[in-house]
Amino acid sequence: MLTLEGMVEDIIFRNENNLYTVATLNTQDGKATIVGYIPFINIGETIRAEGEWIYHPSYGEQLEISNVSLVVPSTLNGIEKYLSSGLIPHIGPKTAKRIVEKFGLDSLDIIQYNPERLKEIDGIGDKKLKKIVEAFEEQGDLRNIMVFLQQYGITANYGMRIYKKYGKDTINIIKENPYRLSEDIFGIGFKTADKIAQNMGISLLSPYRIEGGIRFIINKYAGNGHSYVPKEELIQSTSELLGVENTLIEESIRDLAVKGVIHILNIEEDILVYYTPFHIAENNVSRKVVELSRVELKNFEIDIDKAIQTIEGKDGINFAKKQREAIKESIENGMVVITGGPGTGKTTTINAIIQIFEDQGLTVNLAAPTGRAAKRMTETTGKEAKTIHRLLEYSYMEEEMAFGLDEDNPLETDLLIIDEASMIDILLMNSLLKAIVPGTRLILVGDVDQLPSVGAGNVLEDIIKSGVVKVVKLDEIFRQAEESMIVVNAHRINKGEFPFLNEKGKDFYFIRENNPNGIVNTILDLCKERLPNYYGVDPLRDIQVLTPMKKGDVGINALNKHLQNILNPKAYGKVEKTIGDELYRVGDKVMQIKNNYTTEWEIIKDGTVYEKGEGVFNGDFGFIMDIDDDNRIMKILFDDEKEVEYNFNQLDELKLSYATTVHKSQGSEFPVVVMPIYWGPPMLLTRNLLYTAITRAKKLVVLVGEERYLRTMIANNRITKRYSSLDYKIRNILTIF
Repeated sequence: MLTLEGMVEDIIFRNENNLYTVATLNTQDGKATIVGYIPFINIGETIRAEGEWIYHPSYGEQLEISNVSLVVPSTLNGIEKYLSSGLIPHIGPKTAKRIVEKFGLDSLDIIQYNPERLKEIDGIGDKKLKKIVEAFEEQGDLRNIMVFLQQYGITANYGMRIYKKYGKDTINIIKENPYRLSEDIFGIGFKTADKIAQNMGISLLSPYRIEGGIRFIINKYAGNGHSYVPKEELIQSTSELLGVENTLIEESIRDLAVKGVIHILNIEEDILVYYTPFHIAENNVSRKVVELSRVELKNFEIDIDKAIQTIEGKDGINFAKKQREAIKESIENGMVVITGGPGTGKTTTINAIIQIFEDQGLTVNLAAPTGRAAKRMTETTGKEAKTIHRLLEYSYMEEEMAFGLDEDNPLETDLLIIDEASMIDILLMNSLLKAIVPGTRLILVGDVDQLPSVGAGNVLEDIIKSGVVKVVKLDEIFRQAEESMIVVNAHRINKGEFPFLNEKGKDFYFIRENNPNGIVNTILDLCKERLPNYYGVDPLRDIQVLTPMKKGDVGINALNKHLQNILNPKAYGKVEKTIGDELYRVGDKVMQIKNNYTTEWEIIKDGTVYEKGEGVFNGDFGFIMDIDDDNRIMKILFDDEKEVEYNFNQLDELKLSYATTVHKSQGSEFPVVVMPIYWGPPMLLTRNLLYTAITRAKKLVVLVGEERYLRTMIANNRITKRYSSLDYKIRNILTIF
């Protein structure tokens, strides 16, 4: 075993995912290259590396390290380089030089043990001193923590998140209960936490482990849209996960209920286990739905029929019977649901309702669950629509999201219209209804036949099923819409009928390919050549590949790599960066895959900041503008105007999105949708998934694959049951009123 000691002169390569590092070490005997997995390393630091010499055919002799430790610099030059390396913010090269000139070899001891003396240096006052001391302490804490985490296989990216969450107490918290990581840190699952716990020698029968397993199962169900888990299913799933007796699991369920983490509800003969916030949200939503729908409204002094006729004459339209009904019910009821498929006149109906209310001098607000849906609502109504989060004036402090509008500070409006209501989960619906006072009219607009919300709950369908709220289903396809095979086929598919394919001059096509390679190659050709050349569409901005699945030959993981290679290939001068398994390249199309309420964005026009804001949301599409390897920053442009900077350790929030899942496309519209039709799990090859996919397209749908799987999807009307009790609770609340 050989030991080298020296100053880190250069970091040639570093994989941020596994921390494999190639660096140059300046020793007293000359320069040496070291390679290996190094948990913490910075230019300017002095380290001691232990290892064996190896010979690389391309790069020559290297020290393959097995152990590395930090050495406090012992020379004046070393101390100065260490302090001026940028490792400690607020100490630049000039300040570092002054400190070393003043305190010599005692400089680091002064900073650590007698920092007040730093005020003897010109330019260091109380404020700067405090920042230097905090940064110095943080470096020491962070280094110790990163070394501790590395031994359990936790990467630097996750290490930084863990440190940000727990701070100085990181090591103690993890030693006590490593299962907290799966609850608190995005990207660390139960299995990773369990592996860490086993490496630390924590018992398989530890209460922390069993409670962590129960939480994991409940969260897994919530991730699949369920508000609760039947108790027996929870016990069985947890037992399979942990390999422990049911009695221990039952005991932990009771303990979690006592702590208030979960809520156990008996409905008839069923025992339901809720994550407590979901239970509270369902209760609040059910009560508010009844209040809004049963409230006595102020008289609306208007001849509705005459108002409808006036709009018909002015706009040159003729409302269908159901449209007229929807308009009338929206005036006469406190809460109304308007549902219908494409081409049934939802937008025309909404615009008429808006006009009638505004003609009466009443205020109208519009909102939708996503930024894209809100933008589309703005375009179709000519009136500003906000995301629900923005409408409620969200803020994010100390890792907690709060809304400025709630029961104590309600929304001041006469009418609120929410579009794409099928996407609203139970937690967001709870926050929304808190801000609405009885007497404010609420209209939920959506297509109940589309996929339900990504988050927990089945809100729109449950409200409809409750029978408490007035529901109007628009079912007449307008003549203009009948010209579109997208619209016609969407309705045919929704009714279980096979679509019309490949009619000349139309907008719905099926290309037959019998194997995955043929499907992939056809999709690549369509995106790169055929569709741009024939229709004049932009392959990056206008075409969206949608697929039911993530894995497999026609899943998003494989398709994104293929599409990246042909639509944004490697080129001289085009910067790229590999983070984990993902290769990012300037010009790539990406998607935000989690809500981040604190991320700052800027709109820059003519070199000047025009607008600033916060928040990038799950499902937002953008393009990589720049990758700055030196500063470890990637710049993304969202919505063709919002510039956002991501640190490299945030990049697990982004995913290539040349292809995306149908679920992730909800609330979005694209000029062209291309979709592979091939074998997959039955739970994914469903009618409502196919229906949702094709209704995302505005101008053209191209399906590629085998007709038998298209027939399979249309025939598979099995909608996976969501565990939700909202409809039951609404009806139950009604009995009290």
